[in-house]
Amino acid sequence: MNKANPFPNLMRAFFYEWLVEQRNASVHTVRSYRDTWRLFLRFAAQRAKKTVAMITLADLTARDVAAFLRHTEQERGGTIGTRNCRLAAIRSFFNFVATRDPASVAQCAEILNIPVKRAPVSEPCYLEPAEVTAILAQPDRSTLEGMRDHTLFSFLYNSGARIQEALDLCPNMIRFDSPSC
Repeated sequence: MNKANPFPNLMRAFFYEWLVEQRNASVHTVRSYRDTWRLFLRFAAQRAKKTVAMITLADLTARDVAAFLRHTEQERGGTIGTRNCRLAAIRSFFNFVATRDPASVAQCAEILNIPVKRAPVSEPCYLEPAEVTAILAQPDRSTLEGMRDHTLFSFLYNSGARIQEALDLCPNMIRFDSPSC
């Protein structure tokens, strides 16, 4: 590694040796991490009044990461999920750096301690009995398609199954003998 600035070599090793070769990360993960680092390095360079090429590992502090995450949400209009994905990419790199550059462990630990932001949990939505009755009354049960649709809607409602679980259901899974299930 370059003694003056190990950052470029660490970044290269992170993407090519660790993410691609050792972790066998998907192309989508690599692209997502790449995009995060592009944005973060531009942000950090602007804050430090440097060019991206002049950024060193020491320039990337926990304060900068926190400011970048706020910028991601507030100024770029990202969601909490986007913010947390950006944080995951940054954490992954600093976790890698902590194993390669012992002199940076304290800096890495500060960044790794930045918490994931929790999104507000929405209330579960449900249908009122009258709404369920209205939905079940919609299919025309005088046709095969209508009987099928009514049966599917009834099954989904009465069992609480998700649509994929209903689609995965095979005829041999249904027991018509008593007790039916």
